Amino acid sequence: MSGLYVALSVQMAAERRMATIASNIANMNTPGYRAEEVKFETVLSQAGAGDVAFISEGGSYTSLKAGNAVYTGNPLDLAPQGDAWFAVAGPQGTMYTRDGRFHIGPNGGLRTVDDLPVLDAGGTQITLDPAAGPVAVGSDGAMTQAGNRIGTVGLFTLPAGAELTRQGSSAVVPDRPATVVQDFTSLGIRQGYVEGSNVDPILEMTRLINVQRSFEMAAQAVQQGEDTTTEAIRALGPS
Repeated sequence: MSGLYVALSVQMAAERRMATIASNIANMNTPGYRAEEVKFETVLSQAGAGDVAFISEGGSYTSLKAGNAVYTGNPLDLAPQGDAWFAVAGPQGTMYTRDGRFHIGPNGGLRTVDDLPVLDAGGTQITLDPAAGPVAVGSDGAMTQAGNRIGTVGLFTLPAGAELTRQGSSAVVPDRPATVVQDFTSLGIRQGYVEGSNVDPILEMTRLINVQRSFEMAAQAVQQGEDTTTEAIRALGPS
């Protein structure tokens, strides 16, 4: 009966993959969204005289590939360059996002599209003067109004191999502390741009078709296994 359980493991893995693909497709137009991927492993089990290979349910991880930056012309739209993230104050602590659609709140604070405070390199909320005119943001995050420096947008890098927990539409929380960017040679900020999702819709649709076919083939294998078992019972059972 091992073939039946192998086919069932394939169906479980395909269902998990279909769920992540559906989520990616639903967020392909969400700025700063990082695609969800699934990594599968083979699980060996001793059954009878030989080993049987099953497919695990899979472990999900976040793709850190950058999305395309789109020009908006809005001075408070910022896009990170390189593998860097903005820091925002979430309900349960600091979160990191690449969605740079910022605006000035009622009290002058720089806030995200979800109305969360944007933080500087020291973890302090950034405050602007709505009456001081346009805001200029340098590649190092330095902000000026009317020729006066008023603060710095914090830019951070996440630890390599860190486990990321999703928060909201595009924010993540690493299991290890992030590092403040100090070298802006390859990292920086582009003013007037917004980074889009890193989801490739054509690739995701192709994956969805392949996963659906795999699921159907596994379902056929399950049905064939059940038919074989039924025939064996009829042939070998007492008359």
